[in-house]
Amino acid sequence: MSWEDNVRKVVPYTPGEQPKVKNIIKINTNENPYPPAPAVQEALRTMDVDQFRKYPDPTCDVLVTALSDFYKVDKEKIFVGVGSDDVLAMAFLTFFNSDKPVLFPDITYSFYDVWADLYRIPYRQIPLMDDFSVKIDDYFVPNGGIILANPNAPTGAQLPIDAVEEVIKNNPDVVVIVDEAYADFGGQSVLPLIDKYDNLLVVQTFSKSRSMAGMRVGYAFGCKKIIKYLLDAKFSFNSYTMNMPALELGALAVKDRAYFEKTVSMIINTRERVKKQLIELGFEFADSKTNFIFARHKEKSGKEIFDFLRANNILVRRWDAPRISDYLRISIGTDEEMDILISKLKEFLNK
Repeated sequence: MSWEDNVRKVVPYTPGEQPKVKNIIKINTNENPYPPAPAVQEALRTMDVDQFRKYPDPTCDVLVTALSDFYKVDKEKIFVGVGSDDVLAMAFLTFFNSDKPVLFPDITYSFYDVWADLYRIPYRQIPLMDDFSVKIDDYFVPNGGIILANPNAPTGAQLPIDAVEEVIKNNPDVVVIVDEAYADFGGQSVLPLIDKYDNLLVVQTFSKSRSMAGMRVGYAFGCKKIIKYLLDAKFSFNSYTMNMPALELGALAVKDRAYFEKTVSMIINTRERVKKQLIELGFEFADSKTNFIFARHKEKSGKEIFDFLRANNILVRRWDAPRISDYLRISIGTDEEMDILISKLKEFLNK
């Protein structure tokens, strides 16, 4: 008998590479290529650092109020955390406590099975269709909860709102989580459904569309009862999950609607242009409603292309996993960055 026999052993999530060197075109982790809102930058320069010696507001009121004003949702229906990862992990801990398996796609955000293993939650991964779409009938079975990323990651495919509603409607006895990390880039949010279904939790993040991945801000919407359960679990875990700068700067980012809409529009326009260019180069992909494109070439292997790009200081994301090993997830960078990517892809394909 060893102390190691009682260790909770898990295989951790593997994040995208964060290079230490400069002069890299980093389009591998779906970060926003543009800086945060101007008010965020100004506030950083004038922030009163003396406040850092004090604990932050455990209710996170300044941020919750800003989100409430922006989305026109009651404050009691909003939960915030340290990035959507923190929000989702807390949701797994709070709501997925059945002996029945939690259901999610086999190709989706690869943190879901990690949290399930960590918390000893039974789960079943439902295969996506050949075109990477979700077959909603597969989720009309006994289960302990459901989580769907919509639009999905890493595929980028979008499930229509009415299809998501069918999943919620057919699972009234469990919590259905809809992870909308990428919804701002052309997807449709199911947020309006929280007033119709008390078992729905909608999760979003500042990491993509609001250019604040480094600040770690996430949030969720649900009925008052579901948010209360989340808060009870949070305060049983850590009263001060969010730091003061994240709360203050996050609120400022939310308030600048014009800048938010401008940068999101720029990314969408770049994405649509790059889609056309990739098709001309022989790539194929499901239509993306995100800030990335999940593509494979009709003739070249994903590893060949990945290695070539990496040797040329361009980082994209690739998984050596069944069904997707030839796919590359290409984040949308600036127009200049994407022009360099296309140029290098042409160079590779014309060798």
